[in-house]
This record gives sequence, C-alpha cells and structure tokens, in this order.
Amino acid sequence: MNIALFPDVVVNGETIPSAAIAAEAQNHEAPREKPGIAWRKAAQALTIRALLLQEAKRRGLTPDPLELAPNRFETEDEALIRALLDEALEIEPIAEDAVRAEWQKDTDRYRSAPLWDVSHILCACDPRDDAERAMAEARAVTLLARLDGDAKGFAAAARESDCGSKASAGHLGQLGPGDTVPEFEAALRGLPEGGISPAPVLSRHGWHIIRLNATAQGQVLPYETVRPRIAQALEKAAWARASRDFVETLATGAQITGASLAPI
Repeated sequence: MNIALFPDVVVNGETIPSAAIAAEAQNHEAPREKPGIAWRKAAQALTIRALLLQEAKRRGLTPDPLELAPNRFETEDEALIRALLDEALEIEPIAEDAVRAEWQKDTDRYRSAPLWDVSHILCACDPRDDAERAMAEARAVTLLARLDGDAKGFAAAARESDCGSKASAGHLGQLGPGDTVPEFEAALRGLPEGGISPAPVLSRHGWHIIRLNATAQGQVLPYETVRPRIAQALEKAAWARASRDFVETLATGAQITGASLAPI
C-alpha cells in the first residue's frame, strides 16, 4: 500500500501518522483489490482510540494495568481506556423480563448439541504433498462416481477405505460438534439425512466421502439453564451501544480531519 496516497489523521490537533495507520491496517479485513477499506477502518480505529485517550487524560485518570494472563499485562493506553469506560458508562442492570422476552423470541436457538450418525470412506494422503493429494482425490472421485448417490452401496465401497472404520462399513458412530476436524463437520452440517457428500472433502487426514445416516436434534434447553448466557449477551450488547454513543458524543465536540467515524 502506498501510504503517500493517504493523509495523516488529525484529532483535536494530535496527528496520527500515516505509518501508524498502515501498521494498524494489517489488523483489518478488506477485499484484496480494495486496500483503501482496510486503511479507512484502521484510521477510524485509531481516531476512536485517540478520542478516548484524550478524554481519559482530560479527566486526570491514571493507568493501572491489569494482568490479563500470567506475565501478560494491559498496556498503559489499554488501562486508561478501560478506566475511562468504567467511569463514563452507566449500564442499567438487565431486567428479568428482558431476558425472558429474548428467550421467548425463538426458543429453538437454545438447544443442546445435535448428534450425527455418520459413515465415511477415507482416501488417505498428506495434503501438503501435491502429487499424493491429487492421486488420493482421483481415487475418491472414482469411488464417489461408482456410488452415484446409492446409499445402499456405501457399505461395500467402504471396504476400500483407509480408515479402520472400514471393518464396520465405514460407520463412525454418533458424532457431536467438535468431535471431528472442522472441514468434515462443515460438510456434515450441509447434508440431509441419508445424504452423501456431493464431492470428496479434504482434511488433514485425506479425502473423505461422507454419509449422514441420521440426525438427532438437540433438545430445547429450559429457561433457567440458558438464562445466564442470554443475560450476558444482553449486557454485552448494552455495553457496546453505550460505548458507541459515548464515542459519538466525543466525536461531536472534536475536530477530526483525515478520517470518518461513519460505518464502513
């Protein structure tokens, strides 16, 4: 990114150099062909940071860094911003009625984890080896074409699997979220009961042909079980709204050039 194309940002007379914005831009996502979006996000983030630090110093706050993990402490700037928000934001306690109303909007959102009864055929390879990966993929594609969606033939095809489950027709048993590698689970979630993955799925173990035999949906959890989680989410949302409102108030009375706080 050519930082000469982008101006410095000035917040109440304090200059945020282009180099600092360029460094911050590495932390913000943007389409590859539109690096200016990452720049604007970075400029916005540093503008907000400057506004908060200026207000903390105006109020005479002093930093008291907390230990976030063993031997890892907040920076002084982080401690100042935390102290400012603790002092400035007043969050009303979340009412019980609000928590219950959020739960009642859609109780299906609060279920225990599902269970999937799964079978697979593995064409093992080291995905980092291009030749090995290609050969295993070709083998998996051939097996899948032979199946042609025929679930009944899956058990016979599974005898050619490179997984020990071939002794039980490729059956892996019941799996829950997190029980398998992410790529496998993502494909599993997109299958209907009795469905076979339309294309082989690559994981660190090789290429999988996946069959979802059955799904057991999780049970709707009782209100008392999920209440703490809902209350915490509502508190975080309220804190985020209050933070945005506070920053907007600071920005209204500030002189800012080179950046905008409008949504990007």
